Amino acid sequence: MKTISSVVENYIKTKPFLLNALSQGIINLTSLARIMTEDLETELGKDVKQGAVIMALKRLSEDLDFQVNHKVTKVLKGIGEITVRSSLTDFTFQISDTIFSKQADLIAEINQLPDVFFTSSRGVHETNIVLSDSLGHLVEKYFKGEKQTQKLENLSSVTVKLPKENTTTSGIYYFIFQRLAWEGIIIYEVISTSNEFTVLVSEDVVDKAFKIIKDLKLTK
Repeated sequence: MKTISSVVENYIKTKPFLLNALSQGIINLTSLARIMTEDLETELGKDVKQGAVIMALKRLSEDLDFQVNHKVTKVLKGIGEITVRSSLTDFTFQISDTIFSKQADLIAEINQLPDVFFTSSRGVHETNIVLSDSLGHLVEKYFKGEKQTQKLENLSSVTVKLPKENTTTSGIYYFIFQRLAWEGIIIYEVISTSNEFTVLVSEDVVDKAFKIIKDLKLTK
């Protein structure tokens, strides 16, 4: 059976930015309840009192405050080393029958070179390679004949070490990427492992991206 509380919760949780604003207590609950009432009445099939909606919002905001400001913040305070690398190029190729053998040849040569950046990820239809600008000629050499769909230059990476609790706490990546989005940071690639993730951004905003992520450790 649907209740006002359950319908209000579902309404809020399907709107991420509204969800976050509510958790921070920066929304006028009376105004929000007035806006929501018509949709809630349609969902429930009956008249809904504004006061009941306000009470449901108040209870939900208190619960969200606990979830966001205690669970997520605890993990963010445990952010470890943050590493920045600059002068990177991102190549994207369509997957083919030969591309992975060529990638193996590339990796074999890169392994002989110290102090270079290299990472790769594979999707369903394409694969991408991110590496130091100085190694771009090797990609051109080994991937000749492959269909290149994109090449992005003048990029930098920010690699973040996360505490192990990140894999059992929901909302960590949402919270981080939301902050970057609010500051207008465009993310070209996201590459992650269980306890580490790397974002690829333009070189002219990498200092800003670094500061945003570093400041998350100070979130209260």
